[in-house]
Amino acid sequence: MDAAKYDVVGIGNAIVDVLAHADDDFLQSHELAKGAMTLIDSETAANLYDEMGPAVECSGGSAANTIAGLASLGGKGAFVGKVRDDQLGAIFRHDIRTLGVGFDTLLAQSGTPTARCLIFVTPDAQRTMLTYLGACVELGPDDIDPDVIAESKICYLEGYLFDPPQAKEAFIKASEMSHDAGRLVSLSLSDAFCVGRYRDEFRDLVKNHVDILFANEDEIKSLYETKTFDEALQHVREGCDIAALTRSENGAVIVSGEEVHVLDAEPVANLADTTGAGDAFAAGFLFGFTQEMPLDKCGRIGAIVAAETIQHMGARPDVSFRELVENTLEESLD
Repeated sequence: MDAAKYDVVGIGNAIVDVLAHADDDFLQSHELAKGAMTLIDSETAANLYDEMGPAVECSGGSAANTIAGLASLGGKGAFVGKVRDDQLGAIFRHDIRTLGVGFDTLLAQSGTPTARCLIFVTPDAQRTMLTYLGACVELGPDDIDPDVIAESKICYLEGYLFDPPQAKEAFIKASEMSHDAGRLVSLSLSDAFCVGRYRDEFRDLVKNHVDILFANEDEIKSLYETKTFDEALQHVREGCDIAALTRSENGAVIVSGEEVHVLDAEPVANLADTTGAGDAFAAGFLFGFTQEMPLDKCGRIGAIVAAETIQHMGARPDVSFRELVENTLEESLD
C-alpha cells in the first residue's frame, strides 16, 4: 500500500459504555432482546441506568473500539465521531487521544448530550446493548475531513451509524473521497437487527462502495436473506473484494474471490464478556492488511486479539495487543 499518515480512519458512533452484570430474568422483565443492540430514548436510558447493578464506565463505540485496538497493535489510526461539550464528551475525547488516535471532530455546542450504551452482560457472557445515540445523530457530511480521508489507507465504516439519516450521507461522501484518493473502504455490518432495518441500502453500499466487509454469521445471512452460512458465503464472494466473516467459537472464514481461508477460533480460558469481539477482530485484520500481510495471517491476528477481548469486561484492550500477538505468533510485527 502507498504511504499514508494513517493506516485506518474509523467513522462511527462516539459512545461511553456502561457495563453491568445481569441475569436472564432481568432481561425478560424489561423485555430486552438478548444479544442485540436496541436504540432507546433519553427517558428509557435514565430509567435503566437507575436499575443497573454496579457498573464499569469506559469509552466505546464499535468503530472507536476497532481504532483503539489498531493503536494497541502499533497501527496509526484516526476517528470521526460526534460528542457534546459535556462531561462524557470530555471523557471520550481524552480516552481516545491518549491512545495516540487522531480525533478532531468538532464538539457539538448544543443539543443532545454525548451518547451512552447500557450493556447488560449475562452469565453466559452474552451482551445486551441499549443505546441512546444522543449527539451521534448530529454527525453529517460536514464532519468528514477530506484530508484525513485522503491520508488514510482504509476508511472503516460502522454499520451502527446507519440509523441517523445524515450519517448515511457522510458514509457515501467518505467512501467516494477514499476511492478518489486511491484508498480502500471497509464496512462492519455491526448487528443483524441493524442489517434488517436497512438491508437494501446495505446491499447497495457493499456492492458499490465497499472493498473489505466484516460480518458475523447472523449478519451475513440477514444481508442476503439466506438460511445457511454457505449460501451467504457464495453471495458475498460476488458482492465485494474481501469478506472477513466471524463465526464465534467456530472461528472465521476469509474469502476473496477464489481465495478462501477457514480459521479456527483461538483458545479462551475465561469467557467473561463478548462485547467488542468483532471490533477487535476487525482491528487485528485491518492492522495486518495495512502492513501487507497475507489474508490468513490478518485473520489470525484478528482471532488472537478477539479472544483476549472476551476474557475481560469491556471492549477496549486490557493488555498490549502487539505484545500479545508477537508472543502468540513468536515473531515480531515489525
